[in-house]
Amino acid sequence: MIYLDYQATTPLAPEALDAMLPWLAGPGGAGFANPHSPHPPGRAAAAAIDVAREQVAGLLPPGGKVIFTGSATEAINLAILGRNALQIAVSKIEHAAVLDTAKARAGEVRLLEAGTDGIVPADVAIPPGTDLVAVMQVNNEIGTIQPVTEIARAAHAAGALFLCDAVQGSGKLAPPEGADFIALSAHKLYGPKGIGALWVRDGVTLAPTIHGGGQEQGLRSGTLSPALCAGFGAAAALAVRRMGEDADHVAALWRQARKALPDWTLNGDAARRWHGNLNLRRDGLDVARLMSDLRDVAFSAGSACASGSGRPSHVLRAIGLSDAQAKSSIRIGFGRYTTIGEIEDACARIAAATAAQGV
Repeated sequence: MIYLDYQATTPLAPEALDAMLPWLAGPGGAGFANPHSPHPPGRAAAAAIDVAREQVAGLLPPGGKVIFTGSATEAINLAILGRNALQIAVSKIEHAAVLDTAKARAGEVRLLEAGTDGIVPADVAIPPGTDLVAVMQVNNEIGTIQPVTEIARAAHAAGALFLCDAVQGSGKLAPPEGADFIALSAHKLYGPKGIGALWVRDGVTLAPTIHGGGQEQGLRSGTLSPALCAGFGAAAALAVRRMGEDADHVAALWRQARKALPDWTLNGDAARRWHGNLNLRRDGLDVARLMSDLRDVAFSAGSACASGSGRPSHVLRAIGLSDAQAKSSIRIGFGRYTTIGEIEDACARIAAATAAQGV
């Protein structure tokens, strides 16, 4: 199996697994202790979480605090619902975690347009009266990098706070500047599933959305997993150390993939993007048949969260593609552990299977 779906999830880094194992120990060790307990094993578990929190903070700007959550989706819910903004503006190409949470709350949702290049303009107009603006750092479907620093500045000038979904950018790009909230996910940067984080700028207040024991600085009740936190922290620290190396490797993979599939149309801007995301279309392509013909190549027809819905991608529709064009698009995602040989092999198979359809 050639795995090319890195936007859906990334392989667990060996370093992250090694960091997790001591905190999964059974009765023979103390690693299973509750980090909120006052006895020595509990304090040791809490200390491991403190270390992980500092490691995750290394991905983020100074001047804020890291709140561990069960996922980036939960982090986004905490930022939107915990702030209780009455009027929120979000881009049309946001992840469903932002769009659906914005719609679920009471109050108006205003949609910000993206261009045909897949980018929200840096000078986008923030509607008067907006309390919270949400624009992602890197689009999960087409990989385009948004001008979040400029949009954050515009949000503040309009009297609004700024939320950035940095799930696809964290550990790959410099942290977004000017944000008041930043959401991230461990399993999108070679950490474990089941844990995310919300960074909250100092001085910004939130109300909890999960009630109970008051853990996690009073904002997220529930027992934290030392193992998941340790894995997240190790993955974050590794990403910081490898950021340049990973970017160079991904750029080489991108060049090879584009060379191997020259007749496909790229969705989204070619330059202002994370090059580990290659979203391509071939008019007339039967994507379901292509995926059936290539069962030993794991790639995507769009967001994993919307797979199987049968609906065309809302992101591709938002940048001006027709339903037919959106449904003839595929997403190839690669990263740290992908080899050049795998890209060459997978692209050759995709090209051959496409040719067999006569498109």
